[in-house]
Amino acid sequence: MAQKKSRNPQDKAAAAAKREQRQARNERAKALAEERRKAAKRRETLTRFGVVGGVLAVVVVVVLLFTVFNKPKDDTAPAGATSDYGLVVGDADAPRSVVIYEDFLCPFCGQLEATVGDQLNEQIEAGDVRVEYRPIPFLSRISDYSPDAANAFAVVLDKAGPDVAKKFHDLLYENQPEESGPYPSTDDIVDLAVEAGATESDVRPGIEDKTFEGWVDAAGNAADDADVNSTPTVIVDGQRVEGANLTMADIAQAILGSGS
Repeated sequence: MAQKKSRNPQDKAAAAAKREQRQARNERAKALAEERRKAAKRRETLTRFGVVGGVLAVVVVVVLLFTVFNKPKDDTAPAGATSDYGLVVGDADAPRSVVIYEDFLCPFCGQLEATVGDQLNEQIEAGDVRVEYRPIPFLSRISDYSPDAANAFAVVLDKAGPDVAKKFHDLLYENQPEESGPYPSTDDIVDLAVEAGATESDVRPGIEDKTFEGWVDAAGNAADDADVNSTPTVIVDGQRVEGANLTMADIAQAILGSGS
């Protein structure tokens, strides 16, 4: 029978010391592993909150941008404008009435103004005709000058009144750019407004800030609803001037009447 090996007190003490060392190492390893686990969890939590926070930040930015760019534009009308987005000149009881849908960039509108402008002004002064000018941004697809000029017209009407607005209207056509440009600058438009009789400090802010941009857009929408699909579109005594082979001379004749 094999004989068991006996241990003296020193061996027992050494063995106990080794056990304590192993236990201490194990405890330290466990503690380190636990700390690593907690640290990993903290990183995971921070990452999760970071991602969530980032997503929320993106959502907030998107919502803000959507709100800004989709906010309905103020379509408040300028003082002196009609409910049909126009400027009326002439006696209310004049025997004839003319409505002109126009775009300050439209070359045919410029041609019409050059053809009938002086005579029409004489008829207005004589009380023979009442004219409503309805500027619309028909050529906004070509240039921002189209809505910008209409906005400037609205600003001048609002700040300086119908007489100055009519002079400004005429000056815009006298200085009409080519349809393809170059286009007048904001300063050029302000200068024309001042030449017409407006005060620069009154009209410059509205021209620069496009105060009546919403009203101009609404005017375009109203024209669309009225089936206005070209400029100039002229209505004389409630009847639209139209025809398959309509010429500028035909339109001018209809506006000025048979006695012109």
